Amino acid sequence: MNPASNIILIGPMGAGKTSIGKRLAGLLDLNFVDADHRLEEVTGVAVPLIFECEGEAGFRQREAQLIQELCQGRNQLIATGGGAVLSPDNRRQLQANGFVVYLQVTVEQQLERLSRDRSRPLLAGGDKREKLLKLAEVRHPLYLEIADLVFQSKDNQVANAVASLHQQLINHWQRAEAA
Repeated sequence: MNPASNIILIGPMGAGKTSIGKRLAGLLDLNFVDADHRLEEVTGVAVPLIFECEGEAGFRQREAQLIQELCQGRNQLIATGGGAVLSPDNRRQLQANGFVVYLQVTVEQQLERLSRDRSRPLLAGGDKREKLLKLAEVRHPLYLEIADLVFQSKDNQVANAVASLHQQLINHWQRAEAA
């Protein structure tokens, strides 16, 4: 969506939505919001505990409510959770309320970046590679469906990725004027 007041980062876990998003928001003078962290603030519990108590369906319901609220804001850089695109309503909200950037990574990059991360409920137990491949099979087409820009997040140096994405946004994103 152009022009847009918000930039919305989508993509799989380990793509860099939070680490890139924080720095990019500063460069663009936008308020940074990590959807998963905000959900934890609102509920008072960690995402893995929500999954444990309410299952993925309960988590997705809470996530959808939060996305609807976040999309009402302006001048934000929103980093979504990797599965936020699973809901058609979420996809419509994200696409209608921001310039959507798909941070794309390979499964190998995800495995490297998430090797020490134990906080991802969807990766608990079993073969992580197989799980990531299955998630990508379902989610990749959904990311592409709503993306205004696809950014190859191949550089493991956050500063380099931020600089490259910042340049692409200068060329592609039009900031909406305040209402």
